[in-house]
Order: sequence, then structure tokens, then C-alpha cells
Amino acid sequence: MINVTKSYLPPLEEYVKHLEGIWERVHLTNNGPLVQQLEQDLKQYLGIDNLLYCGNGTIVLQMAIKALGLTKEIITTPFSYCASTNVILWENCTPVFADILPDDYTIDPAKIERLITENTEAILATHVYGNVCRVEEIEAIAQKHRLKVIYDGAHTFGTTYNGQSAFAYGDVSTCSFHATKVFHTVEGGLVTSTDPVILDKIQQLRSFGHRFDDYLDYGINGKNSELHAAMGLCLLPRVSDLIAARKERFGLYDTLLDFSELQRPSLRPTVQYNYAYYPVVFRSEAKLLAAKAALEAEQIYPRRYFYPSLNQLPFLKSTQPCPISEDIALRVLCLPMYPDLEFENIEKTCKIINEL
Repeated sequence: MINVTKSYLPPLEEYVKHLEGIWERVHLTNNGPLVQQLEQDLKQYLGIDNLLYCGNGTIVLQMAIKALGLTKEIITTPFSYCASTNVILWENCTPVFADILPDDYTIDPAKIERLITENTEAILATHVYGNVCRVEEIEAIAQKHRLKVIYDGAHTFGTTYNGQSAFAYGDVSTCSFHATKVFHTVEGGLVTSTDPVILDKIQQLRSFGHRFDDYLDYGINGKNSELHAAMGLCLLPRVSDLIAARKERFGLYDTLLDFSELQRPSLRPTVQYNYAYYPVVFRSEAKLLAAKAALEAEQIYPRRYFYPSLNQLPFLKSTQPCPISEDIALRVLCLPMYPDLEFENIEKTCKIINEL
């Protein structure tokens, strides 16, 4: 069976060495030495001074909204995983959906500006499939209207833009370290901020809102454990090799697929990509469904991702039409992509799709 992704695991003996240290110290969580080491190593790898390692990629978005004091409207993208909308709702804010660009499927800055009202407090934009959105335009709009900017970079670990980490932009940037990601800690997340005061607030929220016996605010459990950090310490030195392996497989798809019948999102200039996903867009939903069925008949399991367009989630009370996102969401399919995906399985996948 070939799934859309497969978690990379380091040599077991390397992970066990970290476990032995955990057993000796009996320090399992609450900002242990491995968590602290991983934070330092991430700072060095990303070239970012202000970051925190947290429980997952959703809790970091929630804490960002809370730390920025947002309570009203947040303009966001309909083309993302549901977490980016769920956190807005969970924090009792109102999502306002701006449609996407037709070439790279990131949020359209021109459509953001048209939606700004007296109740707009922030923009929450997603770097789609690891491709950086229009950060300069978004941040110019934010400065003009005095809005906060949060970037959901769940897919963007290892991606750089203009020579900087994708997490160097916005008031707050976040990442997911879920087991399916380019770099993972089984479960985990990252939050960064250009403002150390905001990051200090998030650090406080991460530990229930108190420091020792000083209860400063109502917080949440956003911490992570030594066992998860150990996985990250094993994987971080391998990220460059893992991305190189993904790039090789990405190139094979590019060579073999018939792009007279398909399209792919374009990459931004000056983006150093991490090859996190391989999405293709079919001419129609019917073509997508036929390809998906044909692949699954051969035990190959792609994923409709992102689907549905988030402005069409059934539990929203009100929403905005986003015709480009709605259209792409019906026609996009992510094909299998992971570092040790066998070349013959890529060839088989492409053959099945091309024959349709």
C-alpha cells in the first residue's frame, strides 16, 4: 500500500540513546533539557532567535491569537487545512475569507484589502503546500490598516524566501511538526515572533498562564515532552538530506506527468522550496475522481488536500463566496510524496494518471 505520505523514522538505536538519558534523569516534560536543546538547535538551523517548541501546530495558532489580543474579525484563506479556520472560531473570533490567487493558491492580497472593516484586527495567511505567500503585499496592507499578521507555516519547514526562513515574517509565524511533515517530532509545533514581548506572552500561555507560583493569566497546556523532542533531535540533522530526496522524486513526477491535462501551483521567485507535497489539479472534479479511483484500485492512496474550500465548512454561520478556492479545491489531488518513495511507484502512479 502506498499512502500519500509516510513518516520518516531515524535509526532506532539513535533514538534509544536519547531515551536512556530520559530514563536516567526521569525528567519527562515541563521544559526538560531535550526540549531546551531542540529549541536551541532550531534557532540555529532556521536563523531565528525568538522561537518556542510546543505541543502541536494548532495550539500555536490558538496561542498566537490569544497573545495578540484578537477578539473580532480575522481575514484568512479558504484554501488551507481546517485548523486555520477552527482556531479562529475556537478563540471566538470571526473568520472572513479572502479568495486565493489562481497561480499559486495563496491568499490574494487585493481581495484582503477589499474585506477590511472597522472590526478587522488581523490577517491569518497560510503558506500553501510550503510555498510562501505574498508576504510583502500582505504586510504592507497590515501596516496601512494597523492589523496583526499571523502566518500558518505548517508545511513550510526548510523553505526559505529571499534567503530567510519562511518563519521570519509576520507578527507571529507557526509550524506543525506532525508525523507527516518534512520535519517532525511525532506531534509538535513551532511558534516564532519578531516581537520578544509577544513571544514571552506565548511562553506564559504555553504553561497554563503561570510562572512558578505567580498566576499571571489564564493559559493552556501548550508544552511538549522529552520523548517528542528526542525524535526532533534525531531528525533535524537529516533535514537537508530528506529535502534532497523529496526534490529528486518531485523532479521525476515533473518529467513523467502529462501537463497538457494537468496543472501544478507555481512557485514564488526566490523561494527555496522544501518539496513538502506534490499537488496536481485536474481539468474537472470528474477527472480527479476517476484518477483517484484508478489509483486506489492499485493500492495507491492520494489525498484530496485541501478539500473542501473552508468557506464552505458546514458549521460556519455566515461566509463569503470564494470561487477560485472553491474551484481548485474540487480539482486538486496530492500524490504520494516522501523521501523513500520508490521510483517505480512514481512511474506507476504517473502511468495510471496519464492513461486517463
